[in-house]
Amino acid sequence: MHFRELSTPALMVDVDVVERNLERMAASCREQRVGLRPHTKTHKTPEVARLQLDRGAVGLTVAKVGEAEVMAEAGLDEILVAYPVFGREKLLRLASLARERKILVSLDDARTAQELSRVANEKVATVGVLVEFDVGFHRCGLEPGPACVELARKIEKMPGLQFRGLMTYFGNVWGAAEERRREALHVADRVKTALDAFAQAHLNVEIVSGGSTPSAEFAHLVPGLTEIRPGTYVYNDLNTHHQGACKLEDCAARIVTTVVSTAVPGRAIIDAGSKTFSSDALKAGPQAGYGRVVEAPDAPLIKLNEEHGHLDISKSAHRFEVGEVLTVIPNHVCTCVNMHDEAFLIRDGQVTGCWRVAARGKIR
Repeated sequence: MHFRELSTPALMVDVDVVERNLERMAASCREQRVGLRPHTKTHKTPEVARLQLDRGAVGLTVAKVGEAEVMAEAGLDEILVAYPVFGREKLLRLASLARERKILVSLDDARTAQELSRVANEKVATVGVLVEFDVGFHRCGLEPGPACVELARKIEKMPGLQFRGLMTYFGNVWGAAEERRREALHVADRVKTALDAFAQAHLNVEIVSGGSTPSAEFAHLVPGLTEIRPGTYVYNDLNTHHQGACKLEDCAARIVTTVVSTAVPGRAIIDAGSKTFSSDALKAGPQAGYGRVVEAPDAPLIKLNEEHGHLDISKSAHRFEVGEVLTVIPNHVCTCVNMHDEAFLIRDGQVTGCWRVAARGKIR
């Protein structure tokens, strides 16, 4: 059937575009001589993770233990939990995974490492650890330098843990291409500071993990980087597009939605609101609205209620009618995907299958 026959609202994914995006990123990493460990938070789907691994990814990245469990249950391995996990219940689950799979965890505090060591020792498991440092995003991570070395030395002495290297997040690499390039050079200075400290301490650093989708094309500007962890690139979104990191035709995920009311002058209401798109704002380009209506770009999606999307049609040349089916590119595809149980697969406008968003809602 044609995608416009889907019961709406629905998440659809153009498989041809996904495959093109995957090939492009894999080729870029090969050219830049950096490993690819894609973040699964965007798609949350083992089928997509397999497509990434088939194209040469060195492993996978997740944010939470629940996501790691989903990928492990699907038979996937080499999983980095890029999040400082704390709490005995979650750590026990993580240690259990580490008995069957190769698991890495990033952290930035000795207390987190001590708790992880305790449960890993109980489970007779070994967990690889990356010390997280901050390159300017100011979310998590130690100051690069002696503090990282000190934590690494402590980890080396903890049973059940194996120090493997360093991790950071290039979240501050954002904006137009030249802005991103400039910030990537600042990041390179911070990475050098971290690596210099380990060289002086004669400590081996096997892995240096960093990156993001907006910074991916500039990985070669960061000497010492061994792998990057882009996530959004698989589907892309308006934030990626407005930074110049992808074209509109590279946005593989769209919401299929129906116009349900035109009763209010100057407005068209669609059956997709904050429970369909999420309320994440557009942080690039015009920094306004909640998505782009493909069939009517001059009708901005100006407001979201839980089940209602408000289109401002006062200046649109498009004639909106109740029952009309539209498609919308979301601002932030990662949070949008997490709103859906399944993604309908499209080729040439026809529904060819469905992927279950298996890691949806895995927040612990």
